[in-house]
Amino acid sequence: RRPHINAQLRTQKAPSHKNNPSFSGFRMLLIPSRASSPRMMAAPDLRLPDSEWRARLSAREYEVLRREGTEPAWSHEFNALEEEGVFTCAACATPLFRSQEKFDSGSGWPSFWAPAGDDAVITSVDFKLGLPRTEVRCAACDGHLGHVFSDGPRPTGRRYCMNGVAMRFS
Repeated sequence: RRPHINAQLRTQKAPSHKNNPSFSGFRMLLIPSRASSPRMMAAPDLRLPDSEWRARLSAREYEVLRREGTEPAWSHEFNALEEEGVFTCAACATPLFRSQEKFDSGSGWPSFWAPAGDDAVITSVDFKLGLPRTEVRCAACDGHLGHVFSDGPRPTGRRYCMNGVAMRFS
């Protein structure tokens, strides 16, 4: 049975972007909810100049979060982390995932079956490898986190496969 998609379109007035080279416009994004009823809405436009991101982030964090890179599999300590706590965005400290939803997917990247809340992450279709994948980004700062796949455990059937370097743990 295919999940029903309730499409709710929210429009926002575009901010002035004449002198803002980092402004890239609006995208329509699919935002998953815990009720398995995705909704459509305009992505937030919380952006900083590239120079500010470079100053705030380490070189590895910048490569993943701002340039949509991927850390090597099995390279981050969060993959094996089993402590109780919250994973937050390394760029803006937004709570993204909780340890209660973390599981060992065997993929080499920290994996979760659900985000910390309905508004924690946003998703969009990514064709960077030629085939469509669902990219996951921080809903607050638009930082690239990883991808979500439909081969996860119950109750959602989703596997949010995240780059450890894009998150902090507390």
